[in-house]
Amino acid sequence: MEQPVYIVTGSSAGIGEACAERLAAAGGRIVVNYASRQAEANAVAARCREKGGEAIVVQADVSSDADCRRLADAATQQWGRIDGLVNNAGTTRFARHDDLEALQAEDFHDIYSVNVIGAYQMIRAVAPAMRAQGRGAVVNMASLAGVRGVGSSVAYAASKGALITLTLSLARALGPDIRVNAVCPGFVETGWLKAGLGESYEKQRAGYAAASPLQDVVQPEDVADAVVWLLTGASKTTGETLLVDGGMHLGPSQRRR
Repeated sequence: MEQPVYIVTGSSAGIGEACAERLAAAGGRIVVNYASRQAEANAVAARCREKGGEAIVVQADVSSDADCRRLADAATQQWGRIDGLVNNAGTTRFARHDDLEALQAEDFHDIYSVNVIGAYQMIRAVAPAMRAQGRGAVVNMASLAGVRGVGSSVAYAASKGALITLTLSLARALGPDIRVNAVCPGFVETGWLKAGLGESYEKQRAGYAAASPLQDVVQPEDVADAVVWLLTGASKTTGETLLVDGGMHLGPSQRRR
C-alpha cells in the first residue's frame, strides 16, 4: 500500500509539531506548514525524516483561500495524493470573559478567519484529491473552550464552538468518502499557552491539574495520539468530538489525596 500523505497546518510547534512527528513515525509523508516560523518548521520536518517519514515544508496562511489551495497542490504535486488533513492552525486574543470591552469586531474577524474559515477552506482544498482516491480523513483541532465556553477569550471559545458545528455539518455532507472528526484538548502544556498566560500560567496549570479527574494537564503528544487514531484507524467514526482534557469536562474532581 502506498504511504499515506498528511497535511498538518500550523505544525511548526506545539500540538501540530507533535501530530506531524507521530504521523511520520507511523509511516506517513508529511506536509509541514507554517505561517511565519520557517526555521522551526524546517526543524520539525527534519525530525519527521529522522523518524522514517518523508516531509516537505510549505509556507501558507490558512486565512487565505489561495494559500490553502496552494498548500493542497504542494502535497499532490509532491506525492500525488492526500490521505489526511489536520486543521491545527489557530489563533486567539487573550481577554477576560467578563471584560466586554476587551474584544472588538476585528478580534472576532481575525480569530474566525483562521480558526473557522481557514479550516473550511483547507477542507475544500483537499476534498477533490480525497474524493478522487475514494477516501480521506480530516481532524479539526477544536477545544474544550468550544464545549464549555471557557478559554483564552469569548471570541476563541465561540470560534471553537463553530468549528465543532462545522465538523458535524461536513461529516454528514462529505461521507462516505471523507471522514471528518474533531479533537478538543483541554489545558495543553505548550510554549504558545505559556506565552499567552504569562505570569498566571503556573497558577492556572496547577489549578487545572488539581481540578481534573486525572489530576494532570495535557501534553501535545496526548492530543497527537488521538489525532493519529482518528486518521489512521477509526474507519467507522465520523462527526465525533473527542475530548482530550484529563476529564475536565466532567466537572471538578472529587478525588482526595
